[in-house]
Amino acid sequence: MNPSPTDPVAWNAYLAEGNARQARKRVAADVILRDAAGRVLVVDPTYKEGWDLPGGMVEANEPPHEAAVRELREELGVEIAIGGLLVVDWVPPHGPWDDQLAFIFSACLVGDTDEAGIEPLDGELAEAVFLPVGEIPALLRPRLRKRFGAALRALDDGRVRYLHDGLPTSGL
Repeated sequence: MNPSPTDPVAWNAYLAEGNARQARKRVAADVILRDAAGRVLVVDPTYKEGWDLPGGMVEANEPPHEAAVRELREELGVEIAIGGLLVVDWVPPHGPWDDQLAFIFSACLVGDTDEAGIEPLDGELAEAVFLPVGEIPALLRPRLRKRFGAALRALDDGRVRYLHDGLPTSGL
């Protein structure tokens, strides 16, 4: 017999047991950050091949948009404001990795940050540069390249994209 909400201690224990058995997802949060000339910031991670959008992995119980703000502060020493959600991409299991939800947000710099002075602060990034949009797809891994294109389209038309492994889902 399952406990009822009339017994708060037993009810909370029951809910905690169910929560412990639920699936957990890896979650990533990246941003499209443009400079005054419309170029987009990209970063070169030291721990994987190819360039990436700035951002990173979400920590336990952390909202994705706050993770993006935290990651840019930690890795590049910049403060950003999140402008809005552009993309949610469900990435299926691949290699040693379980599935993942990947978010891309629009963002802008806040404060007195000089765009030209943005540099990596730790060993996770080798370089951070603003590049013209047309140069970026060739630098990205295929999965991120599709997500980046969808984010640019979302910026253009104001419609959030929901993707399945980088591809639009029909009917949603």
